[in-house]
Order: sequence, then C-alpha cells, then structure tokens
Amino acid sequence: MNRTTLSLIGAATALAAVTGVAALTGGSSDDPDPAAKAATRLPVQRSTLLCPTPSSSDVSTTTYTAYTPERDDVATKNGTAELLPAQSPPDDVSDPGDGDSKDDGDSKDAKGADEDKGGDKAVLPLKEPGKPVTVEEDSADAPALIGTADGRFAPGWTVQQTTTVDAGSGRGLLGTACTAPDTDFWFPGVSTDKERQDFVHLTNPDDAAAEVDLKLYGPSGRLKPSTDESITVPPRSTVPVLLSTLTDQRAEGAALRVTARTGRIGAAVQAVDQKAGSDWLPASALPSASVTIPGIPEDVTSARLVVFAPGSDDADLKVRLAGPNNSITPAGHESLHVKSGMTAAIDLGDVTKGEPGSLLLTPEGGKGSATPVVAALQVTRGKGGNQETAFIPATGAIERGATAADNRTKGSTLSLVAPGAAAKVRITASAGAGGGSPVSKTYEIKGGTTKALEPPHPASGKGSYAVTVERLSGGPVHASRMLALPEGGVPMFTIQALPDDRGTVAVPEADQDLSVLNGD
Repeated sequence: MNRTTLSLIGAATALAAVTGVAALTGGSSDDPDPAAKAATRLPVQRSTLLCPTPSSSDVSTTTYTAYTPERDDVATKNGTAELLPAQSPPDDVSDPGDGDSKDDGDSKDAKGADEDKGGDKAVLPLKEPGKPVTVEEDSADAPALIGTADGRFAPGWTVQQTTTVDAGSGRGLLGTACTAPDTDFWFPGVSTDKERQDFVHLTNPDDAAAEVDLKLYGPSGRLKPSTDESITVPPRSTVPVLLSTLTDQRAEGAALRVTARTGRIGAAVQAVDQKAGSDWLPASALPSASVTIPGIPEDVTSARLVVFAPGSDDADLKVRLAGPNNSITPAGHESLHVKSGMTAAIDLGDVTKGEPGSLLLTPEGGKGSATPVVAALQVTRGKGGNQETAFIPATGAIERGATAADNRTKGSTLSLVAPGAAAKVRITASAGAGGGSPVSKTYEIKGGTTKALEPPHPASGKGSYAVTVERLSGGPVHASRMLALPEGGVPMFTIQALPDDRGTVAVPEADQDLSVLNGD
C-alpha cells in the first residue's frame, strides 16, 4: 500500500465554484422523474464530496481511499479529483449553547490559517480512473476534507474514510463514505442517552456561511430544546455538535433532522457507545413508504431498529427479514406501528440466527395507507467487553452503479438484496492501490432474498481496492459492504450502505422541457 502523511497545518484555500452542465449534489430517489426516463443520460461533469473529522483520539489511525470507476461513456480525457482540509471553526461558532455565534467573514478564523502558514496541499489526487489512491493519517488532528472531481474523474467518484481507534470509550472501527452536500438529512437511531455520545458533524463546502437547524425527536415526539438549535457553519469549515447539549431530555432511540436554511452542507453522526464501541451513523434514504436495510451480519448478537414517521399520518409497517433463501417474519415482530412525529424502536436480538439477511419494511395496509418513514438499524457483534457496533441506514436502490472503496485482502463482505423481483448484477474489483488488474463477476439474486459474498479480488493486486456493483437487469437491488478487522478479541467492523452513485444525469432532448435539469 502506498502511504502518504496528510499535512495537518493550516486550513483549506477556497475551492473553485461548482460549474458545468451537470453537477452531483445530494439526495436520491428510487423512482426517477418521469420526464427524465425519456431523456438521454450523460455522465456528470462535476462532483463534490465532504468527509467529516475522523477522530479526536490520540490512538487513532485513519485511512482515506479515493476512486473513480472506468467508464466507456466518458468522452473527455481531462479532469482532476482532489480534497483539501476544511477549517476548524472559532470556539464561539461550534458551541450550540452560545446564542451570539457569529460568522465574521473578515476575521482571521473565518479566512483560515492558510494566510499564516502557507495553506495545505491537496490530498488523494487521482491520476487515472480505475485505480484507487490511498493515504493514511495517524494523528488525532486529522481534518475534515472538502473535495471536488471534474471531467473524467467526476462520474462515480467515491472517497472512503476508515478509522481504527485502539482503546478508550470510542474504541472500534469507524467507517464512512464521504457524502455529497445537500440541504436536508434524517438520522434515525441517534441517542441523547448517558451511555452514548453522538456528535453531528456539519461541513460547509462553499464560500458563504450556511445556517443550519437541528431538531430532535423521540418516542413521545419533539425533544424540548434546552438551547438554540440553529448553527452557523462558516465557509469551508466543519462544526461538530454534541446532540445531548441540545436538550435535557434523554432518549435512546431518537431521530435527528438536519436542515440547511441557507447554503448546503454535508452531515454525518459519529456515535460513541461506552460499552459497544463506535461508528458513523449515515443519513437515512429519503422518506419512503417501503424501506430496505441491507446487510445484517450473520453473527449479529443484537439488532435495534429505529423508525421515524416525519409526516402527518401514522405508519403501520410489515417487518420482514430477507435471508439467503426466502423472506420470513422475525418471531414476535410481525408489524410495527409508528406514530406521526415520533420514533418507534424494536429490539430484534440475534435476528439473523447465523445467516446473513436484510430488513424489509413495507406498508401493512397496502398502498392506500402508505406513509413515508425513515429508518436505521444498530447492529452489534461480540459479547461482554468484546462488543462492537455499527449502523445500517435505510438505503436507496442501485439504479445503475455504486462503489465501496477500501476493501482489504481479507474482511470484506458484500450484501445484495432484491426486495421485489429477481435481479442480475455485475461486480467489479478494481486494480489495487499498489498494482494489479480488475476482475469482474456476474451474480443473480433471487427475489426476496439476500446474497452475501466475498467480493472478487483484483488479479495480482496489491493494496486496498474498490468494488463496484452494477445492476444489469431485473428488479431493484440494494447493497452494503461490511469491512471486518478484528483486533485483540474484539470483532471490529463497519458497514457502509451503497446507494446509487448518481454518476449520470438526465439531459432532455431538444423538444423536451428543460426544467427537469433545475430540479424545480
């Protein structure tokens, strides 16, 4: 593995403004716009990704891996892909209890330390599609990253952040795919309980400050705020907020909504459990009447489902477990009632019983009574003092392709679920960061089942590699990747959902309504 140490001095210079005909931002949908179905799909020309601050632990090591798949439909041979460190905010901005938080664009903090220390070099620059680039950082001062890719590197650009914390309350393997900026995020499964410390990391990629609202909901509805829930995120900066400081109420199964009133942000929740380790909790897919949570490990010792109904109607859901051969109802958990504006949680225990699976939540009363929900599952492996936890959010379907970077020689498990009709996919292992050549294999997934497999390895590959899943035919496919790196008797692991990479955009024909490009 080729390793480079990240510079930790100074702050980022401004990124170039996002331009081009097509740009990758946030959000996704399993059902494309009807107007877009008839349009020509072209590769995106520009992508933006945001990586949260990995860890404050002195015994942490973080590996960043960047990758763009090779594509036949990309005409240009030009382009770049790189990330820059984000600024740390002034103390008064990061404290949600300070009602006088300000963003002074002329202050030294808002401008960044680059004026004093000469700025930072870009990290993870890609040289060619199809070959991942990896760097490693072993300091507690590793920064959040803000990056862009354009030209041939933009379609399907993926950055993975994997952190190992060897000791302490945050001990564990924490992994997250860096995300595109957006304006609205849902995080079911957060906690303000005394046993947990959950931080939401807010990263602003743009040249203007972003105004962000944070709202917490629990089993009885909205959690009463104890302080101002509005946060100012300065330009090109990241702000962490401890959720328990927003309310005096303690809720184990809560939901967080993050809304940018101005600007756009990246958002991710770092959950630290004093008994069961830590990991990143990604945002749930957009509210939907039917929800898929892919990739529950076969040896899970406990699983806790948290669902939130954000609309004005209650939700009645049928709970199914899609295993290797069929879908079954978990014993004692046939259905779940979720009241409007409240969370509902169920403890499923060792629900998979030694076989890999995925959770399927569907309306119990048919489409006429369907109510959109968001959901996430906390899964635990190990027992006693050797427990480790991870989170799987509701995940959108792969429309065309999705990639998981940073796969190792051992420890990667890919889970694919077809909740409806059977489907066929192609899985491609990229060249390794240190060499080798790609390998592809085709798999069929029976409807209503989960296929868990070790992904292909690159031929003569060296170093970590990426895995790309392409849906070839059949019904919807949802996927996740588990990376397991056991250490000292602790089954350290992390799970990353694989939603569609949105590497293409629908471009209308000349006689079609051009408003589909604007998202209005």
